[in-house]
Amino acid sequence: MATTKKVTEDQIISAYMDYVLEHETTPKTAYKFTKEIKIKEEDFYQYFGSVDVIKSHIWKKFFLNTEALLLKSEDFEAAATREKMLSFFFTFFELLTMNRSYVLFVLKEHKDVLQNLGQLKGLRSVFKDFVKGLAKAENNHKNSKFLKQSPELIAEGAWVQLLFLLKFWVDDTSSAFEKTDVAIEKSVNTIFDVFDNTPLESILDFGKFLIKEAKTAI
Repeated sequence: MATTKKVTEDQIISAYMDYVLEHETTPKTAYKFTKEIKIKEEDFYQYFGSVDVIKSHIWKKFFLNTEALLLKSEDFEAAATREKMLSFFFTFFELLTMNRSYVLFVLKEHKDVLQNLGQLKGLRSVFKDFVKGLAKAENNHKNSKFLKQSPELIAEGAWVQLLFLLKFWVDDTSSAFEKTDVAIEKSVNTIFDVFDNTPLESILDFGKFLIKEAKTAI
């Protein structure tokens, strides 16, 4: 008797992303989706409770894949916190770029921006935990208690930063998204200069960059 090859979570995710791009809509039911991709519905439920949760899980996978790539590098573990954040953002947006057609579709699927951002809840949780870990490590190197910042506050600020960079990347039409790379570097340097209590120069530099981009967009 032939054995049935078990479908994997990654295979379902890949099929979901292909379905979205080919049909220009998200699947409405697990029944129709599993029938379309020719797998058993019960196999689908081994990983996901509904088709609605896949969209959120994909964003979490973008983070987990980014983290896995970073942790493979010995240089990452030895790097300073600022460099770790830069490496994270550069790698994360490289992965998004590899899946840009899908990402642009799901971020613009609904007219209601908040409805589109709802899928980022899973990403928000794991990303904030990641940044809290970096912030705690950074605080351990502070000699003055006055200079120590709340990891929760830093994580929340970094999340706002990620949303800003995501919007910037979505609108970026520069070659190889080089303007997004500039935005990443300037925003990370600004965040860490604020963290180090020396914000003025980087904030002004970052502000000039944003003003220049705003004028270009008009």
